[in-house]
Amino acid sequence: VQLQASGGGLVPAGDSLRLSCAASGSTFSGYIMAWFRQAPGKEREFVAVRSWNGRSTYYAGSVKGRFTISIDNAKKTVYLQMNNLKLEDSAVYYCAAREGLSYYAQSFKYPWWGQGTQVTVSS
Repeated sequence: VQLQASGGGLVPAGDSLRLSCAASGSTFSGYIMAWFRQAPGKEREFVAVRSWNGRSTYYAGSVKGRFTISIDNAKKTVYLQMNNLKLEDSAVYYCAAREGLSYYAQSFKYPWWGQGTQVTVSS
């Protein structure tokens, strides 16, 4: 699976952004798709995860209620809608994938990664 993330940018606090992650080489069937982020000097942290069939969705507490992960299987694209962005949301955002039915918040559980897209929230 090859993943290509896009949609990052510079936005003021309170604004919205939608990140996209397009997959090539496979369908999403049987995959778990996730978003992680990494701020300068910090470890990569889990943001959200969703199973390909939408039956399982889970968010980090810091983004729950503001971010929404969704999957368009026909387009083989996973999205991260980010609303009410805060300064602390600034980071490089990565999409990731793993096969199977179980989802994890640990980055090492995901063998496939996109290249990352920068999100910067300004005051």
